[in-house]
Amino acid sequence: MNIKPILESIVNDNLLHAKWLNTLSYMENAGAKKISASEHKEQVNLIILKHAAEEHRHAYYLKKQLEKLDGNLCKTYTNEELLTPNHTKFYLNALDVAVCRYLKQHFNLSGHELKFAAYLFVTYAIEVRADELYPVYQQVLTNAKSKVNVKSIILEEEGHLEEMLNQLKTFSPDWQKHAELVIEIEQEMFDSWISNLGEQLRN
Repeated sequence: MNIKPILESIVNDNLLHAKWLNTLSYMENAGAKKISASEHKEQVNLIILKHAAEEHRHAYYLKKQLEKLDGNLCKTYTNEELLTPNHTKFYLNALDVAVCRYLKQHFNLSGHELKFAAYLFVTYAIEVRADELYPVYQQVLTNAKSKVNVKSIILEEEGHLEEMLNQLKTFSPDWQKHAELVIEIEQEMFDSWISNLGEQLRN
């Protein structure tokens, strides 16, 4: 499904746009918490700390952008202040569960090793998604002459993707084959999320 027309409809409506920013903020925050949850109690490298910190900052930055629309909108992450809230709130968790199941089956991992492998592959899939989604959103914002912008996030997400690729290469020599299957899992979930979003906008 082409997301650009959906984003154009959202950006042209102040309340919908606020909810969209808030939804992105929620997802970035959920991602940061997932990264922290995957950490070993002692073996924590600099990249994981950097990545969690930057995802938290993205969540904060997107929340701050709301002030450019209306400072009184979307103060919390309650369902009323998100777009397609049920799909949004289960998206990352469902992806994590599906990827854990796949990795368990193919690598026979458990415990922290499974958590860390899931962090690598889930984060990679999410960074690929962000690399596609944020530039389209920025283009729509630019065309609409919106005060909102996500250019700084785009730059950081590109850096994250590079970091995830480097880590995946050290994880497995045939990481690409597995990453492609994880991308397919995420694509299915994204299509369902966008379809649900489209329906919500039509109603």
